[in-house]
Amino acid sequence: MLPNNTLNQNQLNQAQLSQSQLSQLESILDKTQILTDTESIKYYAKDWTTYFDIQSSAVLLPSHQEQVINIVKWANQQRVRLIPSGGRTGLSGGACATQNEVIVSLEKMNKILNFNPIDSTVLVQGGVIIEQLQQFAISKNLYYPVDFAARGSAHIGGSIATNAGGIRVLKYGMTRRWVQGLSVVTGKSDLITLGHGLIKNATGPDLMQLMIGSEGIFGLITEALIKLAPPPQPQKTILLSCPSLENVMSVFELFSKTLDLSAFEMFQDLALKKVCHIKQLAYPFSSPSAYSVVTDITCTQSSQEEAILELLAQALEQNIIQDALIAQSPEQSKTFWRYREDISESLSIYSPYKNDVSVKISDIPEFVKELSEIMKTSYPHWEVVWFGHIGDGNLHLNILRPEGLSKDEFVKQCQSIDPTLFKLIQKFKGAISAEHGVGLTKKPFLGYSKSPLELEWLKIMKNHFDPNNIMNSGKVIDINN
Repeated sequence: MLPNNTLNQNQLNQAQLSQSQLSQLESILDKTQILTDTESIKYYAKDWTTYFDIQSSAVLLPSHQEQVINIVKWANQQRVRLIPSGGRTGLSGGACATQNEVIVSLEKMNKILNFNPIDSTVLVQGGVIIEQLQQFAISKNLYYPVDFAARGSAHIGGSIATNAGGIRVLKYGMTRRWVQGLSVVTGKSDLITLGHGLIKNATGPDLMQLMIGSEGIFGLITEALIKLAPPPQPQKTILLSCPSLENVMSVFELFSKTLDLSAFEMFQDLALKKVCHIKQLAYPFSSPSAYSVVTDITCTQSSQEEAILELLAQALEQNIIQDALIAQSPEQSKTFWRYREDISESLSIYSPYKNDVSVKISDIPEFVKELSEIMKTSYPHWEVVWFGHIGDGNLHLNILRPEGLSKDEFVKQCQSIDPTLFKLIQKFKGAISAEHGVGLTKKPFLGYSKSPLELEWLKIMKNHFDPNNIMNSGKVIDINN
C-alpha cells in the first residue's frame, strides 16, 4: 500500500498568489526576481508544446542555491505548487503551467563554477546552457558530446531531468553517461549532494541515477558535475539518399560493422523538401528518394577514407543507396546537418502533433510499416513526417495540421489514435517517450511502457521526496490514483 499523502493534490492552492504570499517571497528574493506580468507568464510558463492553456501565478528567478531551498520551504508552508523550468525546449508539456503553478526558472543560475583538468570534469549550475557548456569544453580542448538542435537554449539541468539524447547517442550515449555528481533540492526542501565525481562507488543503490530523467517530480537540480570527453577525431559528413527504410537499415548495418559512426540520422524526403523550402536551401540530390541519411564517420587517415569510399561503392552496387554526397568543407558539413536539424523548426508553421518514441533498432522497419498503415487508414489525406535517430531506435512522428482545421479539433483527432499508437509501442516493447519525457502529454499512457509494479514504486518514491506533492505536480504520475 502507498503511504498517505500529507496533502491531497486536489487540495493544493490553485488560486493566484495573495499579496501576503508575494510579500513573503520578497523576503526570499529581490523584487526583480519575481515576475507576475502577462508577458513573463506567457514566456516562462510553457515549453515547445502548443496545445495547453497556460495559467501561472508567478515566475521566480533565484540566483543561488540557498534561494532555491527557501522557495521550496515557502511553497511547502503555503501549499503552492512549483514547476522547475529550464530552457523549456521539451515537447511533452513537462514545463507547462496549467493550474496557476509558480514557475522556478534557473536561468540566473548559469555559472560554470569549477573545472578539474585531472578528472576532466566541470561543475556547473543548473541554468547553464548546453552550447555554453560545449564552448567551455572546447576552450579546454575537451568535448561535451550530448548534442541536439536546441543546444542554444536548453539548460543542463533540464537535459539531466529528461536524460536528453540527441544526435550522437550512437557513439556517446545519453546524458546519464556524462553526469558524475548532482545537487538536488527535493520537494521537502532538503539539499542532497550525490555522486561526488567518483568513477567507482559500490555503496548500494545510486540515488543520482534516480534523479536523472525524473522530470523534476522529485526536486530541482541546482548543480551538476559533468564529465567531459576527449575532443572528437576528424569526421566525414556524408549525405545519402535511399529508396526505402529497409535500405536505410541495410546501410546502417553495413556501415556500423566496419566504420566508427558518430551519428546516423534518417529523415523522409517530405521533411527534406519542407526544410529546403522554409530555410531556402538547395535540394541536394539530382532526383528524390523516399529517405535521406546524414551520418558522421570518424576518419583520421587515408585508409579509413578508402574504406568509406569502398562501402559507398558497395552500397550503390547493391542499390541500397541512390546517391551519396561527401562534405568537402566544414561549411558543407554544416549544411548537410541543417537538412536534419532544421526539420522541427521548419515544421513548426504547421503546428504539428508530435510523438517521440523508440523501439529496438532491428524493429524499426516493421514498426514504421505497421504504424504507417494505421495513419493511412485514420488520416489518408494528412501529411505525416518521419525522422529520427536510427542508431538508437528513436523515431519522431510529426502529423501536420491541415489548413483550415482548428488547432483544438486537430489535436482532438490526433489524440484519438494515440491509444492505437501506444498499443503498437507496447507490442514492440518500446518506449512511448524516447527523449522528451512524459510530462503531461504522455502521462495517461505511461502504463504502455511501465508495469503496474513500476508505477507503484514511482509513486512511493514521489511520496518520499515530495510528500506535499508540490514539485511539478500532475506531471508523469498521479500519486493519488
